[in-house]
Amino acid sequence: MELINMVAKTQFGLEELLAEELKQLGAENIETHNRAVSFSGNLALMYRANLSLRTALKVLVPIHKFNAINEAGLYKGIQEIEWDKYLSKEGTLSISTSLRSDFFNHSHYISLKCKDGIVDQFRDKFGVRPSVELDNPDLNIDIHVANDEVSVALNSSGASLHRRGYRTDSTLAPINEVLAAGMIMLTGWNGEGNYYDPMCGSGTLLIEAAMIARNMPPNLNREQFGFERWKNFDHGIFESVKAAAIADMRPSKAKIMGSDKTFKAIEITRENATRAMVEEDILVSNKRFEEVKAPEGGGIMIINPPYGERLPLEEIGAFYKMMGDIMKKEFEGFDVWIISSNIPALKKVGLAPSKRIPLFNGALECRFNKFEIYKGTRDKRKLVATED
Repeated sequence: MELINMVAKTQFGLEELLAEELKQLGAENIETHNRAVSFSGNLALMYRANLSLRTALKVLVPIHKFNAINEAGLYKGIQEIEWDKYLSKEGTLSISTSLRSDFFNHSHYISLKCKDGIVDQFRDKFGVRPSVELDNPDLNIDIHVANDEVSVALNSSGASLHRRGYRTDSTLAPINEVLAAGMIMLTGWNGEGNYYDPMCGSGTLLIEAAMIARNMPPNLNREQFGFERWKNFDHGIFESVKAAAIADMRPSKAKIMGSDKTFKAIEITRENATRAMVEEDILVSNKRFEEVKAPEGGGIMIINPPYGERLPLEEIGAFYKMMGDIMKKEFEGFDVWIISSNIPALKKVGLAPSKRIPLFNGALECRFNKFEIYKGTRDKRKLVATED
């Protein structure tokens, strides 16, 4: 099968994880970029990437690049592409645009002009034109403008790959599925032993941990990928890729536990876990953080606490200090990771982090800090580093 050049998009801070995932899948020519990894592979790899990558938001297939500084140049560049190779005249399309340019300042306007270029080409060639369909088009087109350089790609994923399909209900400010998987992978957890989430919310971290423990493809239950509506879709290859991924799954050897102070969150977690088909691998309970007890044997704990950036530091700082006190008292032998956008509050934990990883939770710039709770932590006062 011929090699296809592709680009997988991700979140800031997860690029190296994504590159390693692609290497494990058999991708070639892997290069990391800002929030993206470029690579090459055959059609089967494109299907496998969409099905199995935990840290990718979408997988793009670049098809053309040109320069434009105005509307006429944009229209001309789009018409250089032979669009009926990718789309039938009765088909549907959608266009999404991202830009960072001194020549263009409105992404929606660029999308409209590109649409005009495509449908005019069909009308001139065939006398009929494809139509725009935002929800479930035959072809998702991705336009990226960097100053005067316009890149055109086909989005093989369709809807973002963080939409695994299991989370139909959530608590306030949930972490998205790609970030959750990335956070777990950043801890180095191997999918075995104890994993604890004491503020589980809608259960995203727990469910992603359970899928890692079972080597379960994160998008196994997705209704449809973008490539399934492409003209070159090969159903036989896709079914073979899915069968191989299912065959590589394994029983969980992990003890995955979560708790939350609200019973509603526990209900939502159980419902989401059932949809993800990992409910048997997760144990959740309704309790406040002050009540949690660590399981024996050490392990990993990830906490996504309230960030409280609008609260006085004394108030939110007292909560973070309480977290640190319980970590020292109850979680000897654990590596505890906390994500927060509130850097001053993080310092109130009372321990020096051994790692600080910058990440974004939505638009919020955060730190993902690692605290190693070794035996004797509560007897030794570690100085908290004031730098960040």
